[in-house]
Amino acid sequence: MRKKTNQAIQSNAALHKSSACNAIWLRFSWHEVCESDAINLIKKRDQSMQSVPTEIQAASPQAMRKLIQHWLRRLATSDRPAYLLIADLIAEDIKSGRLNAREQLPTLRVLAERLQLDYTTVARAYTEARKRGLIDSRPGMGSFVRSISPSFPLRGGGSAEMTMNLPPEPADPALLARMHDSAAQLMAQSNLYNLMRYQDFGGLAVDKDAAVQWLRQRLPDCHAERVLVCPGIHSALAALVSQLARPGELICVESLTYPGIKAIASQLGVKLHALTLDEEGPSAVEFDLACKTLQPKALYCNPTLLNPTTCTISQRRREALADIARRYSVAIIEDDAYSMLPRTTPPPLATLAPELTYYVTGLSKFLGAGLRTGYVLAPGERQMQRLAGALRATTVMASPITNAIATRWVNDGTAHAMLDAVREESQFRQQLAQRYLGRDNFKGPAESFHLWLPLPESWNMTEFASLLRSKGVGVVASPAFCTDGDPPNAVRISLGGPQSRLECDSAMRLIAATLEDPLRAHGSAI
Repeated sequence: MRKKTNQAIQSNAALHKSSACNAIWLRFSWHEVCESDAINLIKKRDQSMQSVPTEIQAASPQAMRKLIQHWLRRLATSDRPAYLLIADLIAEDIKSGRLNAREQLPTLRVLAERLQLDYTTVARAYTEARKRGLIDSRPGMGSFVRSISPSFPLRGGGSAEMTMNLPPEPADPALLARMHDSAAQLMAQSNLYNLMRYQDFGGLAVDKDAAVQWLRQRLPDCHAERVLVCPGIHSALAALVSQLARPGELICVESLTYPGIKAIASQLGVKLHALTLDEEGPSAVEFDLACKTLQPKALYCNPTLLNPTTCTISQRRREALADIARRYSVAIIEDDAYSMLPRTTPPPLATLAPELTYYVTGLSKFLGAGLRTGYVLAPGERQMQRLAGALRATTVMASPITNAIATRWVNDGTAHAMLDAVREESQFRQQLAQRYLGRDNFKGPAESFHLWLPLPESWNMTEFASLLRSKGVGVVASPAFCTDGDPPNAVRISLGGPQSRLECDSAMRLIAATLEDPLRAHGSAI
């Protein structure tokens, strides 16, 4: 009996060693075979490993005691919901090395006893950790830290950065020459010392006039007395949140929203109340209920081509939200960064509730993120002055050189020419997405340069994003945008940035191939 057991152990070890060698061979021979052949080889290897039990490593009792003590201290000093904090702690401990790949975690009952929590809370914590792709569970084996996918570079060493939502950069030599010439003329004609001195916050009169000219495309009644020229949209949002809500107070947001507003609220200690999204936008019913019971200080929304879902709030829903805000005197922060991309879109909330709405937009979503010029239309002069004070305290002023370039390009038509080129480029790239993903399988209007891709049940969003990144394509999983603790199984893909049309085509082809042939990260682990 003992002899048979030893033989079985040796056979198992040989099988593991053989599989590991096959995996290592695949990693080093990647560039010697075409991509499809490599995928087929990986699939064959994975099939051969299905009968091999995963090696689960039990942590030493002393290490686990230290880990539990660390968690207990953090739980005692945090007001974050325990189930979310435990998932955060698992992520931190994996990153720091306190938890290793394939390391066994305590059972739900044992962990509940040691952390002095109820069983349901710990079960929710493990579910949250699984959603984030941090741990896995298998019948008879318990819960354990996920393995890390090896890195398989794209053929030729190329990569596609699709995580930052940057506008595409049109390969138009005439347009680029126009931008160069316009900027060069500005520098040649300007007093450079004037552009390198402190200026009053909010922009010079000429900058405000250009801002009004730009804003009147969406807000016909815009006037310079209520306009501020700011160092980008993000700084304006930070100033607005700090001005409208104190630490511990609440603002309403979409259940999937711009990650920047999450970071701002976290930094300022402001709570976010999620409003469920449907095809028309954030729920008006939930906003009304929140106003009745929670007394929010503001409603934040990204109404046009929402980052990440590309949803545009319908006119009917905008009217309902504006009506509720007016009934309860709740301020509106309208982050309309993408408003100029669609050729037709419903009127801004600022036209429906002008006495409550701070309308925020800028030039970064078509001229480029490095051009940090944003425009804010405040509800009135007094609110504009208060906001100017908040912005001055944190940013001093917008760069006069940046403002001068933005003003020049608005006035001489370069900004409009670039906007048209970005629209055309976005349409081309959305057609690429349709070709490889199918029109009905993702959300992405023609003039949007990002898209929202719901995933099949065979894929976990975090695992999908992680595997694509290991292949050189960066996408963002839904938890980055989620504000209600229940992220959908989806990813956002940016089609813009410095990548060329050819690189975008290659990336979309790889994404489609990955969807068709799901390779589990833990299945391909070495």
